[in-house]
Amino acid sequence: MMSDADRSKAADILLTAAKERKQAVQLSKTWPGITIDDAYAISTEVTKRKIAAGAKLIGHKVGLTSKAMQRSSQINEPDFGYLLDDMMIADGASIAHENFCLPRVEVELAFVLGKPLRGPGIGLTDVLRATEYVVPALEIVDARLQDPRKIFDTVSDNGAAAGIVVGGRPVGPTEVDLRWVGGIMYRNAEIEETGVAAGVLGHPALGVAWLANKIGQHGVSLEAGHLVLAGSFTRVVFARKGDTLHADFGQLGGIAVQFV
Repeated sequence: MMSDADRSKAADILLTAAKERKQAVQLSKTWPGITIDDAYAISTEVTKRKIAAGAKLIGHKVGLTSKAMQRSSQINEPDFGYLLDDMMIADGASIAHENFCLPRVEVELAFVLGKPLRGPGIGLTDVLRATEYVVPALEIVDARLQDPRKIFDTVSDNGAAAGIVVGGRPVGPTEVDLRWVGGIMYRNAEIEETGVAAGVLGHPALGVAWLANKIGQHGVSLEAGHLVLAGSFTRVVFARKGDTLHADFGQLGGIAVQFV
């Protein structure tokens, strides 16, 4: 367990790495005794500082939803992070590659809530009733800490959240069977990854339910109007300078971003 002073130092390290676009030494190396509770406290501290500086909380993200990823991270549940308004990127935008340390892109579905959700006891049907609409999304992830990272590093770093692109066709939560929404990730017209949303815990709404129950343990709700990234259903694709990353969601349309 880390002291409050060390947690504050860890937050300083992550904020400096993000500002300078230069990866820092893993927190798990600097503080070998770091715990998951420490990691979430550090992520929360970084987020609080960003909000104090003017950013606005707009939702949350769920990560590590596949069993394979959980095994590789030596955990038995997903993780979560915070989403801020300055992470939003317009569909089709060109963004500077130099704004990131090592950008990668994932295919996800975003749930926009029409009603709040507060656990415990939230299930799939509760999420569907509370969701106003679901929309295709790309998440840009950018680790501010060096490889190889442990789960404590990933969680401390807010799940590497760095950017959110939404677009395509929003749908009602029961308008289509969300389990079988497919995503094909292209890099410069070449297919890099494919997957279906059932890869997120069997149904992407279950990622949202897990999150509501997880933060509900601490008296926190998912708020109406907030966006929740339910978890990636493809592996990450690295973005090089000059690359265009485009995801085709079939009947839900497509979204893209270019790194310049």
